[in-house]
Amino acid sequence: MSLTTINITLTEEAAQELTTLIQETNQPDSFLRVWVAGGGCSGLQYGMALDNNREEGDIEVRDKDITIVVDSLSAQYLEGATIQYRQDMLGGGFKIENPNAKHSCGCGSSFTPNDEQSGEEQSCQGCKCN
Repeated sequence: MSLTTINITLTEEAAQELTTLIQETNQPDSFLRVWVAGGGCSGLQYGMALDNNREEGDIEVRDKDITIVVDSLSAQYLEGATIQYRQDMLGGGFKIENPNAKHSCGCGSSFTPNDEQSGEEQSCQGCKCN
């Protein structure tokens, strides 16, 4: 199943951090590319990067003046997700709050999809969050 539209949002903190990153790279046409790939301690892992190249089948959404682009296959796993930016004593980082995740690892970099075919929850062994 691939989607043609997606509902994905940014928190105010994430939008502010992305605006700063885009300004610092001096590439005003950059957008945030978000994807899901196999791997990670929980089965699938998130990826995010600033990008300038659109691919066939990309889905684009705009939130808080930031363009977010997701490939059509990843969209099914990211529908309804919120991208957050958290700052703590060790630094800052982006995290995805995903309503489609049955289980997420402690650091938030990987997840098990919330569907019947995903099998048993995988433990978070060997993850950088342990």
